[in-house]
Amino acid sequence: MKGGAISFNLSKQTEATLAHHLQAIAQEDVDAILSDYTESSVIFTPDGPVRGLDQLRTMFTGMLTNMPHFAEGFYILRRDCEDEIAYIVWKKDNVFPLGTDTLIVRNGKIVAQTFAAYMPS
Repeated sequence: MKGGAISFNLSKQTEATLAHHLQAIAQEDVDAILSDYTESSVIFTPDGPVRGLDQLRTMFTGMLTNMPHFAEGFYILRRDCEDEIAYIVWKKDNVFPLGTDTLIVRNGKIVAQTFAAYMPS
């Protein structure tokens, strides 16, 4: 198999994981969201790292509780996948005029992610 074929397959797997992740968030299904992670996954946030399924559950439950119907007014401005890396730039109405996530996906699971968003006062 040539290197290009391996890269293409990794990109397809990364895209599929990203698609599932975004769909799970749109459906506000915390269990489905967490199925994209492992116990050793970490999300780097402006408030510091969030590690493991218990902390991730707390973070996503809080996010969806504080912002019900998160998918309403949520728009992806840019979406790129290459090998194990997915990158999105997004906005949510006027609440978050700019947000970005970078995900590292291995074997169909998000092993590391960065998150940042601008939220005006």
